[in-house]
Amino acid sequence: MKRRIWLCADDYGISPGVNRAIRDLIENGRLNATSVMVVGPAIGRDEVSALKAAAQANPRCAIGLHATLTAPFRPLTMHFRPIEGGLFLAHTKLLRRGLMARLDFELIHTELVVQLAAFADLFGRPPDFVDGHQHVQLYPVVREAFLAAVKEAAPDAWVRQCGRDRPWTERLDSPKALVLDILSAQFRRRAARTRLAFNPAFAGAYNFSKAPEFGALMQQFLQGMCEAGVVMCHPGIVDDVLISLDPLTVQREREYEFLRGEQFLPLLAASEVTLG
Repeated sequence: MKRRIWLCADDYGISPGVNRAIRDLIENGRLNATSVMVVGPAIGRDEVSALKAAAQANPRCAIGLHATLTAPFRPLTMHFRPIEGGLFLAHTKLLRRGLMARLDFELIHTELVVQLAAFADLFGRPPDFVDGHQHVQLYPVVREAFLAAVKEAAPDAWVRQCGRDRPWTERLDSPKALVLDILSAQFRRRAARTRLAFNPAFAGAYNFSKAPEFGALMQQFLQGMCEAGVVMCHPGIVDDVLISLDPLTVQREREYEFLRGEQFLPLLAASEVTLG
């Protein structure tokens, strides 16, 4: 039997072009999950209504919250700290402060509860799952506040861990993925103690700056992916809003073209996985 996995497009709400690409893939059965940035500039009522309409064509599509705590986005809560110029810190600074235990649990917890409430207000229900922009849910101190907020506001949601289901000898090929493996080990233990469900495996991290061939990468991501594992992706159409906010631009269009193209569905079948 084929294994059912989650193919999740991150960043719905970051720009109209990204939103448009994600909806197109959902409507055509090329995605079965997306996570929404409630702090993004393209997440008004119209964009939410359009996403709901797209998901009606794909009723097994999950919609989650993409919890965001890094620049260039702004917090929803007035007293959130630390910030720089009214924006969240860059992800490297946030991680460094977390490792040094220099983050305030209560401020982060409050911001995440407000983001969860904003999602519920927009969609009329809690999210199906919760993950983090730039994997912030894995950072020390943030992860405790993240798990507490999800347990409080969306206890039936599952949370994303980013550890790969691979032998350690195969984990040294990607420094970024190895860091996610290490951070995820602690995250899984704490999520289990909190009694929150989480995905058993994860794939999708790669060096965006090298602009690799996405079809070959997707083949690697799908190889051996277990039931209910998550493959992360970032399809999109580049527009001025995206360019102003994120360095990941052209590669989003490469991902989008592959996922909507003729090679993708045969690759799913050959890999013995399904999104249905």
